[in-house]
Amino acid sequence: MRDRDWPYSMTTLSTHDTKRSEDVRARLAVLSEMPAEWAAALRRWTAAAPLSDVSFTQLMWQTVAGAWPIEQERLHAYLTKAAREAAASTSWADPDPDFEAAIHAAADRAYEDEALRSDIAAFVAEIAPHGWSNSLGQKLVQLAMPGVPDVYQGTELWDNSLVDPDNRRPVDFALRRDLLARLDDGWLPPIDGTGAAKLLVTSRVLRARRNRPFIGYAPVAVEGPAAEHAIAFDRGGVVAVATRLPVKLACRGGWGGTKLALAPGRWTDALTGRTWQARRVPLSEVLSAYPVALLVVAAA
Repeated sequence: MRDRDWPYSMTTLSTHDTKRSEDVRARLAVLSEMPAEWAAALRRWTAAAPLSDVSFTQLMWQTVAGAWPIEQERLHAYLTKAAREAAASTSWADPDPDFEAAIHAAADRAYEDEALRSDIAAFVAEIAPHGWSNSLGQKLVQLAMPGVPDVYQGTELWDNSLVDPDNRRPVDFALRRDLLARLDDGWLPPIDGTGAAKLLVTSRVLRARRNRPFIGYAPVAVEGPAAEHAIAFDRGGVVAVATRLPVKLACRGGWGGTKLALAPGRWTDALTGRTWQARRVPLSEVLSAYPVALLVVAAA
């Protein structure tokens, strides 16, 4: 329907006014796959730094989990703004200095209490790789789907920004140029804290859109025991493949015999350069390097 009715509408994941950036949200999505572990962490953190406002307590620790590591002053500024806009225990019109001081004191515990800080860091280290998988998947889908994609400045790499003005911090374009030059020299980056893998996905999908038309939209069949963990669609000889629910995929032992059904032709992954000609390609091969792929068929 989007391709038919709104082919020139904008697609985006972050803007100047996004309350939590695309990568923060991608990491928070991991929590939905591990509710028991998140509930246990939330109980520990809340006990270490209690607040009277239960709803805001959950918002605070979700933000910590989604954006950690985050500078103390950035977290203070975000929490003050979020609490005032929620207008439950404080507000812009009638600020409550005691409640806001309590927020800041609770947030400070995350930095000053060594046990709490270590607990947060360990929990984030566990969920971050799955968050990166989600980030790459949603970026691929956003850039390849019908519509006109917009990439908010800075989000070519991981960006754990929160609401304005946090998301208007200066962007290190020199770093991005240097990383892009390395990618263009053939470097296939690991999926790590640098975010270079996200720059690879962003640059390659946008170049593919520049070099050939993305036409139409059709789902691509995925067959096998882990089929529910993949999304794939064809934009006229360009097939985007992304992983979904990465925690549960890991728990079930990976892709197993799950395969991607491709049309006849020679398909090349724009991210890795690997090629396939089989009609049924194992997803364990297609997604061996990254949790996403952009397969381009050779011209007839």
